[in-house]
Amino acid sequence: MSGRPRTRLSGIVLGAPDPRALADFYHHLMGWRVKWDEPDWVMLEAPGGGPGLSFQTEREHARPVWPAEPGDQQMMIHLDIEVDDLDVASAHAVAGGAVVAEYQPQEGVRVMLDPAGHPFCLFLPGH
Repeated sequence: MSGRPRTRLSGIVLGAPDPRALADFYHHLMGWRVKWDEPDWVMLEAPGGGPGLSFQTEREHARPVWPAEPGDQQMMIHLDIEVDDLDVASAHAVAGGAVVAEYQPQEGVRVMLDPAGHPFCLFLPGH
């Protein structure tokens, strides 16, 4: 076999001290169904078969700081989630346990923090 092997992104994994609680938050936010639920691992299945979202136990989880300064815990990843209405989507996220980040870098995008502190962005089409 030569060349690049076939690859496919099957999922994104977020670490948290309580993966089930974080999975519950993203289930609330996205409406995705739970595919696997084990003590240290929960996986949500994306509708239509796209990459899923998984959550694993990280006992030493350090909440990222947004925006990070030198020496702060940096975010390792963030999710971009397209929405129809920023205000409605933000309120829905807050009702599930998210926090609106104090620093908002641009119009048409709302930076949020999930219950484990991972930043994620809600954005309007075209932003």
